Amino acid sequence: MNEAAATTGLESRIRALGPWFHNLDLGGIRTAPEHFLGDYPNFKWQHFRHLVPEDMSGRTVLDIGCNAGFYSLEMKRRRAERVVGIDSDPRYLAQARLAAEIAGHDIEFRQLSVYEVGALKEKFDFVIFMGVLYHLRHPLLALDLLHETVVGGDLLFQSMLRGSNRVADLAPDYPFEQEAVFEQEGYPRMVFVENNYAGDPTNWWIPNRAGMEAMLRSAGFEIVDATDDEVYLCHRGGEVAWSLHSPQPAFL
Repeated sequence: MNEAAATTGLESRIRALGPWFHNLDLGGIRTAPEHFLGDYPNFKWQHFRHLVPEDMSGRTVLDIGCNAGFYSLEMKRRRAERVVGIDSDPRYLAQARLAAEIAGHDIEFRQLSVYEVGALKEKFDFVIFMGVLYHLRHPLLALDLLHETVVGGDLLFQSMLRGSNRVADLAPDYPFEQEAVFEQEGYPRMVFVENNYAGDPTNWWIPNRAGMEAMLRSAGFEIVDATDDEVYLCHRGGEVAWSLHSPQPAFL
């Protein structure tokens, strides 16, 4: 097969799996050349790539909500020993498998939701959880599951944030009669979107910065570093006061 025919065949395979949300360069062909965000997600990656070690040799990586596999591919480029990508959408997984094939990387992709991560029966050295939380009906449950089942070391995390960037200095407890604290600008909050936001019916929960950081801590993660564009590097802390295995309260 000549070069022109090979390029045409590759482009046909890429287009057959469209539309693509990750604008990847696969053999010189852009998967989403008209993407409304341009070179996405690479342009965002350039702002926080310093949070990830340049050499991931010997580390295992789990990419949750991997989409077409941009971050999975980046981890293999940084020589991660093993990379597993999961997503609930079979079309995204087909895109990711094609991207890994073209790049020549051995990456395992599985169709699982974040609520099913326990089925992996494995803890990973580095877990990527980017752009998923606000699409979930049960976001805190997801963070609890990550802490208890798959995060063995570090968590690279991102969520859409809205509202104030201020983080209030709060006491560990307040009396029942104290209501003013909830009105503070930097009090942890997360808003629920009943219908659509930005035309997307799966944008369910959107926290402010204080709310996001509080949720990460509550789930047992220590915030190591963060960027101004909503990305956190966290480390798995010890056991938390509340866990999925704690006795449940009785309801009347």
